[in-house]
Amino acid sequence: MAEPLRAFRLRGCGSPQKFGVAAGSLRGLLRKGCRLLQLPLPGSRLCLYEDGTEVTESYFRALPPQTELVLLGPGETWRGCASDIEGFLAAFYNRRAAVVEAARKLLSDERAPRRQRLLADLIHNLNENSLAEDKEDDKKWFEGLESRFKNKSSYMRYSCESRIRSYMKEVSGFISNVHPTARDAYKRIIDLMSDKLRSVKYNGCYFDRREEEAVRLCTTEGWFSCQGPFDRDDCPCKHSINPYGNRESRILFSTWNLDHIIEKKRAVVPELAEAVKTRDGREVNWEYFYQLLFTVDNLKLVHIACHKKTNHNLSCDKTKIYRKRKQNHKIS
Repeated sequence: MAEPLRAFRLRGCGSPQKFGVAAGSLRGLLRKGCRLLQLPLPGSRLCLYEDGTEVTESYFRALPPQTELVLLGPGETWRGCASDIEGFLAAFYNRRAAVVEAARKLLSDERAPRRQRLLADLIHNLNENSLAEDKEDDKKWFEGLESRFKNKSSYMRYSCESRIRSYMKEVSGFISNVHPTARDAYKRIIDLMSDKLRSVKYNGCYFDRREEEAVRLCTTEGWFSCQGPFDRDDCPCKHSINPYGNRESRILFSTWNLDHIIEKKRAVVPELAEAVKTRDGREVNWEYFYQLLFTVDNLKLVHIACHKKTNHNLSCDKTKIYRKRKQNHKIS
């Protein structure tokens, strides 16, 4: 028995025009769609408009009537409704200069403070050039920086490395507060941490959008979100910034902080010094302290307004301060 006909909304890839097409099978819908949109049947396929999921025969039977589908010809792809948004943004981007000029004219005559702010923000955002990576493509972004930086990621990586290096300097400088009998052991741990930091290039990838690890702090290409005070789920003000967008955003981002949840000066470094002093033959778990000092295990990227300056009242995990020594078993 033939399957009953069901109506679907069908469109071609990249076309806003929709057609009503009824069919009882995937093959039948494909045949009608290809005839309607003048596409070859071999190699063509159907997918959901919403998310790009390809439609199989079994999936087709579960689809409700009036589902919106996209007919793809050979070699065509569809990533869901995001593809339409990208097309809109591309068209908008091509007319960006005209929009900026129009906004500037409005701003020059605007007197209401709120509308002034909205227009100023619009101009600021439209002047972003976040897709540009090299100096030749966005010279204004590099104004005020040393000439050795040839692309945006190299500067952002250097900026992150500088922060991590400063943390290492603080840890090293604390040696004068360590008990004299424990300073040699403390120095050995500092050397181990330094070697590990050098091996990972001082974790500069945290702010390098070209590095895979950067997604740990990055919400999307180039964008960073404030992770909020340590005692909340997230940033209450929803701060976000794209330092790759323009020079002003790059400078503003330099005021954001990497906030130690378990505090570096008040808790982590003093605890490390005490652990070295009272180890009594035990092995200090220096990698645990390394994670607290230099990695996102204990670091949150926060807007300066969300950087909690008061005492966090958090301490190191006592069960992780020491670890069992590795024993070498002799073969008799």
